[in-house]
This record gives sequence, structure tokens and C-alpha cells, in this order.
Amino acid sequence: MTDLGQVAALWRYPVSSLAGQPMQALSFGPDGAEGDRSYGLFDVASGIVAAPDRNPAKWDRAPRVRTRLSEGGGLEVRTPDGEWLTAPDAASDAEIGDYLGFEVAVRPYTDAAPQLADGSTVAPRYRKAPVHLLTTASLARLKALHPEGNPDPRRFRPSIVVAMPEVEGEFPESAWLGRRLAIGDLELTVSEPCRRCGFTVIAQDGFDNDPGILRTLVRHNAHNIGVYCTVDRPGRIREGDTLRFL
Repeated sequence: MTDLGQVAALWRYPVSSLAGQPMQALSFGPDGAEGDRSYGLFDVASGIVAAPDRNPAKWDRAPRVRTRLSEGGGLEVRTPDGEWLTAPDAASDAEIGDYLGFEVAVRPYTDAAPQLADGSTVAPRYRKAPVHLLTTASLARLKALHPEGNPDPRRFRPSIVVAMPEVEGEFPESAWLGRRLAIGDLELTVSEPCRRCGFTVIAQDGFDNDPGILRTLVRHNAHNIGVYCTVDRPGRIREGDTLRFL
């Protein structure tokens, strides 16, 4: 077994397209991180799920809305100038709607997609793989190629960020396709590269809108950074745990 690095950050995203929740420890099951993307934010008028990458003119402020799950599993949301509010709830829906400028609703995803008032159904947007893993070595490579940019990992919405030494001229995890990985009791298989979308260029708290981020990945790494993984063995991991090849 080869040690690759240590877990530097863990994230889950209780509401698709909204800000993630940093975690010191996180459990992963067959479907991914516990509580990850359990809810969606929808345009009440159309029933369409939030899509900052596809329609930034409408949704580009959505990633600034913070989210968290309590220890009991309850969802709370907070706009940049607001307070933490329980969701789903009429008050939190109204506050997010006021912030975005149109009527929205937070609703849970279910196996049978939830229905809105007009009878339309909605479903999660992302079904690629349960886990997204990203290394600091790849972020460093992106920074070297685009030095004026800020490759903040929040642009890429990873589940697991691994700190590892830089590999000159490489995005190292792109070469791991098909490899099996372990972090503590958690075992993963790298299934495919993570192809980036327009979400990566959108401004969030602490960094600006930057189309150069995506252009650089298109030119130098076939549109990709990070990898998707499937879960072979569920487990709970913590910051500082070691990532290794199996």
C-alpha cells in the first residue's frame, strides 16, 4: 500500500448548488457523504432546479447562501446578510427568494422526485458518482498554469480534499482511473475524471468570477480537475487521515 497524502478538508453540500458545509469528520455510505445533496433549491414558477452553471444570470448568487445540517439532521440556511433559518420553511424560502429576486423553495430529494404545485417533478441534477476527490497537488498545478487566478477548492465542490506533494507538470489524480483507494475504513474506486462546468468560474465569498479557471482546465487537462469515486466499503473519515492506494 502506498501512502499518498492526508485529508485536508471534508465537505458535504446539503442543498444542491448552495454553499457547502465543512466537516471535521464525515461518514460515507454507498450513496456518498451522509446528508450530501439531500435537498434542492427550485424556481417555484417553473419547477426547475437551481443551475448556476447553466443560467448564471439567474442563479449566480445561489452559492453564497450557506447551508448546514444539525447533529439531529435538521437543515438550516443563511443568506449573506441574514440569520440561520430552518428549512424547508416558508420563512427561509422567502428570505432566499428575496436575496435572489424571485420565488424559490427548498425541498428534499426523494427516490420519487418531489412534485411542485403545477404537478411537475424535479430530481437531483448530479448522478455521476457518490464521491468527488480533489488533491492540493492539482490545485497547485492549476495555480501554476493560471497564476493570476484563485483555485479555491470551493469552486470545485469536492467531498474530500487531500493534501499531497506537488507532482511537476501533472494533475496527479487524473492518472488514478480504476485504482482502489483507502482512507481509514473507507474504500473507494476511482471511476472517472471530474469534468468541470461553468460553476467553477462563479464568484463566491473570498474569490471573484474568473473564466480563466475553466479555460485553463480545458487547455491543459481535458476540461477536468479531481476525480469521481464509487464507494466499495463505507466508512467514517476525519481530517488528517491518510489516503493510500490498495
